[in-house]
Amino acid sequence: MLDVTIDKPTSIGDEFTQEQWYAIHRIIEKYSDKKGALIPVLEEVQEITGYLPEEIQRYISREMKIPLSRIYGVVTFYSFFTMKPRGKHQIRICLGTACHVRGSQRVVHELEDLLHIKPGECTCDRQFSLETVRCLGACGVAPVMVVDEHLHKQVKSEKVEAILNTYNRE
Repeated sequence: MLDVTIDKPTSIGDEFTQEQWYAIHRIIEKYSDKKGALIPVLEEVQEITGYLPEEIQRYISREMKIPLSRIYGVVTFYSFFTMKPRGKHQIRICLGTACHVRGSQRVVHELEDLLHIKPGECTCDRQFSLETVRCLGACGVAPVMVVDEHLHKQVKSEKVEAILNTYNRE
């Protein structure tokens, strides 16, 4: 363990471990002398923390001497950055025409009931996050659900619990 005192924001509390703060500090140090390094820093930090809350953005802003408005602009512009926690397993349900006609809304309702979350939210244990999308490009096997990178075809609401059980909820 490094013997470094990191001036972390106090409003975050204990959400992130000391090891995560050290890792963030090391990422910032790694890129400190590289011009145009904001996106790689944000990517690597999000990989460690799972998301980029305002407090983390403020810390990066202060340490890299980049205006917070610029960091916020980058985080909100690129869809691969998020300011909300995401689950270990990310569930996407297609609500496009073919999937909707074949019952994807019932699948969404079943997921909401089982996970106790709405689209755009993450379970309390951060195991699953749920989002709806307009098309996943698999209309021929609708309705479809993607968990992480695994495509589940012709999903019926009765199959949802069994599908979730295949993902380790440690």
